Amino acid sequence: MRIAVLIPCYNEELTIGKVIADFRRELPDADIYVYDNNSRDRTADIARAAGAIVRREFRQGKGNVVRSMFRDIDADIYVMIDGDDTYPAEFVHDLIQPVAAGEADMSIGDRHSDGSYSSENKRPFHNFGNQFVKALINRLFRSQLRDIMTGYRVFNRRFAKTMPIQSEGFEIETEMTLHALDKRFRIIEIPIRYRDRPPGSESKLNTVSDGIRVLKTVFWIFKDYKPLAFFGTVALLFFIAGLAVGIPVITEFFASGRIAKMPSAILAVGLMVLATNSLTCGFILDTIVRNHRDNYELLQNEFKD
Repeated sequence: MRIAVLIPCYNEELTIGKVIADFRRELPDADIYVYDNNSRDRTADIARAAGAIVRREFRQGKGNVVRSMFRDIDADIYVMIDGDDTYPAEFVHDLIQPVAAGEADMSIGDRHSDGSYSSENKRPFHNFGNQFVKALINRLFRSQLRDIMTGYRVFNRRFAKTMPIQSEGFEIETEMTLHALDKRFRIIEIPIRYRDRPPGSESKLNTVSDGIRVLKTVFWIFKDYKPLAFFGTVALLFFIAGLAVGIPVITEFFASGRIAKMPSAILAVGLMVLATNSLTCGFILDTIVRNHRDNYELLQNEFKD
């Protein structure tokens, strides 16, 4: 099998050499690709000297890098890993095994099962954000995943070549997980150890801005993938608001035979119309999404590994 190790990088000169050496030791026959995303340090030079295939991605953002990787690189197995040396290379065999055996389309390096992420990661809001997004996605998609946002993943060719990537930044991991859940790809989680960045290596993540981007991604994908549930919820909110405004008007009408609160009556009717329109949009878009899923399944049937 052709194995490609994909390493998106931005200013990782302190760690990229070790990451490449570790994966070269574990996977001596694999092709190791480093996509430099406009680094201002010696990341590209060090990666090239370590024997990696170095390419440039000028559009800033991890999502843009992964999109180019999936388009440009042909392999049977894709290993995606960060260049910050937070994921031990020795676990790569455990992640590759179920994908290579045809038991999974994507395997995920689960950082949470052994507690290493909570103990090693020194950013408490990141831990909270991970848990919140995980609970939200598991609720929306009725799944039981333990690590939604890990950067240590292995894919087969089918997944890599048929996934439409919309994200530009660090929300790409969330998008991958949501896409796999919605399209019923087989996912297996493999417990791994996580270690924090070595001294001198700085994270590019921003808890607030990246957290907002991830939540926006979950919101839009929920709307696009489950429109009936989304617009049904919106319709329910409008319906409740319409009842709250309209019940006093109806009560007054039955008591006196006339309507004195005309503005409230107009508002209540407007809210009920919005509720009806939202529910109608939900049914129409749900039919479109179902047709899209059918077409995607047909595409999968025609895909040649």
